[in-house]
Amino acid sequence: MRKPRDFDSELKVLADKAKALRERRVRQLGELVTATGADALDADMLAGALLHAATVKDAVTKEGWRKAGAAFFLGKGSKPAGGPSGQQSGTLPLDGGAASA
Repeated sequence: MRKPRDFDSELKVLADKAKALRERRVRQLGELVTATGADALDADMLAGALLHAATVKDAVTKEGWRKAGAAFFLGKGSKPAGGPSGQQSGTLPLDGGAASA
């Protein structure tokens, strides 16, 4: 006879995994903000810039931002004032950093 599945424990494992992925994404975003030097901006300005970036429809502008970001991760971008350049361990990957939650 088959042993019944323990759905409660399986759901708990999945919930723990989802929580760990969300925490990792938040940590990586924080590391990215620090690595780019954007941590020098006040929270309102940073939030406004991110909101603007999320709503821009112009493909040319987005492509320019994408190229600058790729160059930053490859260590070819401009260095932010007082900040490190290149990818550090634990920062977002080169594939665009789209971590799934």
